[in-house]
Amino acid sequence: MKIALLGFSQAGKKTLFSLLTGRTLRDMKPGESVEGIAPIRDERVDRLTEMYSPKKKVYAENAFMLCPDFSGDDGEHRWLSSARKSDLICLVLRAFESENVYHPAGSVDPERDRRDLVAEMLLADMQIAEKRLNRIEKERKAGLSTVQILEEQTLKKCMTGLERENPISNLELERHEMDVLRSLELITVKPVLCVYNVSDNCLSEEYGPSTVAVSCEIEREIMTIEDQGERREYMEAMGLKSSGLDRVNSAAYDALGLMSFYTTGKDECRAWTIRKGSTAPAAGGKVHSDIERGFIRVEIIKYDDLMDAGSEQEVKHRGKVHLKGKDYVIQDGDICHFLFNV
Repeated sequence: MKIALLGFSQAGKKTLFSLLTGRTLRDMKPGESVEGIAPIRDERVDRLTEMYSPKKKVYAENAFMLCPDFSGDDGEHRWLSSARKSDLICLVLRAFESENVYHPAGSVDPERDRRDLVAEMLLADMQIAEKRLNRIEKERKAGLSTVQILEEQTLKKCMTGLERENPISNLELERHEMDVLRSLELITVKPVLCVYNVSDNCLSEEYGPSTVAVSCEIEREIMTIEDQGERREYMEAMGLKSSGLDRVNSAAYDALGLMSFYTTGKDECRAWTIRKGSTAPAAGGKVHSDIERGFIRVEIIKYDDLMDAGSEQEVKHRGKVHLKGKDYVIQDGDICHFLFNV
């Protein structure tokens, strides 16, 4: 899964990207997109690692893509071309005041910036839909296939929604309708997460659903504190239960409809990423394709049951190990041991 960071210049995109992924951007060229991996710090992985003392612990990961700055006069729409290759759009919105950092629009207004960015995405999809409808009209003389007729009907439905400033993701299209749109790489099909880059005294402000408030300046300070105890004390002093980076990662994970299951052992304790609603064989396939192909059953321990018992042996003694078959839908936090044969 890939998450695109979009926004105006001076919004804090580069800082957020660097903090999330650890990548420096000294050599980034204008109009260029850059990709990086961000580990999703997970307290459950940490506690499982303490219990099993494995050789290695592995967090789940998010893949972030830093897109070029949004510019209304960029005829090539390079910022948009990069975002089309993503699964989630993350709008980074400047909500902090600073005399030392200019704003391209002349003033700080995050809601205006959000509306402008969304309007550009709606317009871009309208242009693509209109272009494709014109082509279908020309192809009508030779006769349209069933697929082309469905595509035309779906695009007209999309155009109606877009003209009313309604993104395609809100239109509740059927799966077969979404399938005919897939090759067009429409941008408003994707879910949107808004990250507000705020001043340190505004971290408690609420901006609504699918939003996260983060101070990139504070996050930079947190990252310079190497001692974990001192880091926690600093965050508590700032009124933070978790870092902004962790909250961005978690919100992105949720917006994509993802969750984690776990595997444990002497070699490693690891979080695996899977879509909500996935069955046990699909989860096994994340670990290794042979597990999905030769799936027999899965032993499930609920994370809370394990923490309550204090050890795997005690969980088994309490009869809290559940044997599940192919139809079992994996739940967030399941600790899995797969049995298979190929």
